[in-house]
Amino acid sequence: MDDSLINFNHQIVQSENQEIDDFILRYHWKMNTTPTGLRFMIYKKGNGISAEKGNIVTLQYTLKKLTGDLVYATVPGHPVELEIGRHELNNGLEEGVLMMKTGERAKFILPSHLAYGLLGDLDKIPLRTILVYDVELLDVKQGKK
Repeated sequence: MDDSLINFNHQIVQSENQEIDDFILRYHWKMNTTPTGLRFMIYKKGNGISAEKGNIVTLQYTLKKLTGDLVYATVPGHPVELEIGRHELNNGLEEGVLMMKTGERAKFILPSHLAYGLLGDLDKIPLRTILVYDVELLDVKQGKK
């Protein structure tokens, strides 16, 4: 692979990490970071069952850009059901949900490589966009086998 492309990608990751770190500092959030770069904070504990691959999860969420602009949100009282491991969630959201138990609420900050990457979602999310999810895990059920 071309060294200039590798350097360019490295610069993008460094730039996004700095943007995310500045954002977290500005809001005084106490977040952890996974090896993939996902930042997460579970701010309401739950005592339900943990989500696992193959489960169908029921979520309420808001999705914003790092600028605070709302991108998508579930309608209150009308959560979404998604199956983990079936590519129904982007990589970062799936990684975050797998750390949750029912009843928990969490914030996730996804660098673009864990969100919609170079292309965006071809609708409301532009290319290389850092995203902030606020997620509530309402239910976990066994998936179809």
